[in-house]
Amino acid sequence: MLTIILLLALLGLALLFAPGPVRRALLAPHLLALFKRILPTMSETERDALEAGTTWWDADLFSGRPDWPKLLAYGRAMLTAEERHFLEHDVERLCELVNDWETQQQLDLPPQAWDYMKSQGFLGMIIPKQYGGKQFSAYMHSQVVMKLSSRCSALAVTVMVPNSLGPAELLLHYGTEEQKNHYLPRLAAGTEIPCFALTSPYAGSDAAAIPDLGVVCMGMHEGRATVGFRLSWNKRYITLAPVATLLGLAFQTSDPEHLLSDNDAPGITCALIPASHDGVVIGRRHHPLNAAFQNGPTSGQDVFIPIDWVIGGQAQVGKGWRMLMECLAAGRAISLPSSSVGMGKMAVRGTGAYAAVRRQFNMPIGKFEGVQEALARMGANLYLMDAARTLAAHAVDLGEKPAVISAIVKYHVTERGRALVNDGMDILGGKGICVGPNNFLASAYQQIPIAITVEGANILTRSLIIFGQGAIRAHPYVLREMAAVSESDGRKAVRDFDAAFFGHVGFVLGNLARGLWYGLGGARLAAVPDAGAAELAPYYRALTRLSTAFAVMTDMSMFVLGGELKRRERLSARLGDVLAQLYLASSVLKRYEDDGRFAADLPYVHWSLQDALVKAQQGLTGVLDNFPARGLAVLLRTLLFPFGLPHRPPSDELGSEVALALQTPGADRERLLADGHVASDAADPVACAERALALLPDVLHIEKRLKDTPAGATLRHLPQSLSAMQQWLAAAKAASLVSCQEHNTLLEYARLADGLIQVNDFPADAAQPAHLPVHEADTGSRAA
Repeated sequence: MLTIILLLALLGLALLFAPGPVRRALLAPHLLALFKRILPTMSETERDALEAGTTWWDADLFSGRPDWPKLLAYGRAMLTAEERHFLEHDVERLCELVNDWETQQQLDLPPQAWDYMKSQGFLGMIIPKQYGGKQFSAYMHSQVVMKLSSRCSALAVTVMVPNSLGPAELLLHYGTEEQKNHYLPRLAAGTEIPCFALTSPYAGSDAAAIPDLGVVCMGMHEGRATVGFRLSWNKRYITLAPVATLLGLAFQTSDPEHLLSDNDAPGITCALIPASHDGVVIGRRHHPLNAAFQNGPTSGQDVFIPIDWVIGGQAQVGKGWRMLMECLAAGRAISLPSSSVGMGKMAVRGTGAYAAVRRQFNMPIGKFEGVQEALARMGANLYLMDAARTLAAHAVDLGEKPAVISAIVKYHVTERGRALVNDGMDILGGKGICVGPNNFLASAYQQIPIAITVEGANILTRSLIIFGQGAIRAHPYVLREMAAVSESDGRKAVRDFDAAFFGHVGFVLGNLARGLWYGLGGARLAAVPDAGAAELAPYYRALTRLSTAFAVMTDMSMFVLGGELKRRERLSARLGDVLAQLYLASSVLKRYEDDGRFAADLPYVHWSLQDALVKAQQGLTGVLDNFPARGLAVLLRTLLFPFGLPHRPPSDELGSEVALALQTPGADRERLLADGHVASDAADPVACAERALALLPDVLHIEKRLKDTPAGATLRHLPQSLSAMQQWLAAAKAASLVSCQEHNTLLEYARLADGLIQVNDFPADAAQPAHLPVHEADTGSRAA
């Protein structure tokens, strides 16, 4: 029996490496027939989703041989002078017009903020200048959303939605010239407020299955008979719907009378409908976790619209799903990652300063190792999140529609944002759980699940989209094999399949050989870019090794499981985790180079890279531990990790370096927090924290000087409470222990620290404090 198996194996190898004509005659037709039987059928919906967008750096990571010089050569994301001015002036001004607590109380942005957004073009950032828009880059769009999110979530969402997937973007790509000329100037000027209605109660994540229906028929519009649709819909979770004047609507299309074509069910169609049109119902508001942005349902029953209202006209009837998928490939890379980074910058800024100022047991809480552990995660996660969203936005500006990368940053930046806020809440303790204007983190903590849920729920994104789409789109051979299987010309199908399949075989064998070589040599021979920083060379090598291992596991998983892999969601999710960590680590390396290799940033770089390597390693071992072919799993583990798992979590010492950096005022800290908003209002808790942190070095210097003098020898620490500090300062000044300037510095610091530490209180009968005014007794401590 063993002899027969060996002979068959040798025969197979001989055929594999036989000349092309021999393979195509003897082997390729049989393999093609086998693939046609075992490959699952693909619906038009699945095909549209897979073909949406482009591949970019993700294809390099799938190859097992990432081209690092190519990544570094893409250049740095930059703002134009016009964009920088807008960010530093117009965006700053808009932030100052809004207070997050007051917005929550009023359940809307103030009228002056709405007026300013419209007049200054915030709602038309993606619209070309020829239509009156700003025509900003994707990176600028990301910067604006990030900065607004560091001030107020409702403000960021209100600006974000008109500039993401919705009427403006769909019109730009697919609208008729008449539609563009009519709507785009109005959208740019804010005279039209758009929303886009896609989600239905019974079709959330499965948006392609929306039940809302438009039946093609003849009807009357503006006094004349015309072809159109009799529409019925029921949508929910529609952001800006309560204030929208223009409703974008996605619906299934039925053409029973064949008025448009012979196709009874053309598919999903997207149309623009004025909210004032007869039959359009804008329902009452939703309150997503008490967020103040406008969100609600919309519905309609037997509403007639003319076919001219279809985005792109009759030619685009039934093509709405592809339109949405193609636009989402780019938009998903910007909106939610940017808002999560903005929220993260606010949280890190406030929490880092709080940890440095707040004292317990006669020492700053930021010196406790438990707090430092949380601070380290916060700082390093923020550095990585910012790097990932910047690189993704830059890809869009380079002309890409990075479908897989956009799914990676949507999932992982929002998830790390959630972890970041949770760590901040742990550090704030009791202050973090008491809502009020003095709590800078409560809104972020309460509302972070919104980002986890929308634009593809994170569970779905991780378990189905990242690897499921990437394994076909970014793999160098799989899509070509699938295309050959679907080819109707038999001779061409065999020829194409032969080239793709045997190229795939060589690809697998090459990665297996490199995987073993890297495993035995610790990847020391893997290529490192000449332009890369020497201190980061081990990371380039480690990522190349993991990329090779990932490529091997991808092919082995597809070989063993075939079409079943997409139903083995936990395995698919773990493979997606590996790909995602490779991208996140790549973005960190790119950021460090683009920023100019600041040595002070290395603690963030080392911590985030080591964390990403460990998580990628965990993903691979998770696949191996649960691989259905157990013998093959043992063989692959031995091949890829012959000397055990090479990566370890970041050390405690490294974590302490990150934590210290977050508590040290200066240019290095500001580089991490760049382009986040800090209010000019002295009562704002984050602004209060920043001012206290800025004074802290002087305070510590005064404290040390006093301890070194005979008069101050008995002083262990400066008083903590404001009242005690005032009494102490009076006595110290009378005894000439402090100068007038030192007296003023210590008093100002004590006032700021007291204002930072205080929490708000409310009337005893307050049913819902989030929407009631602060008790008068609290205003004094808040102002301090």
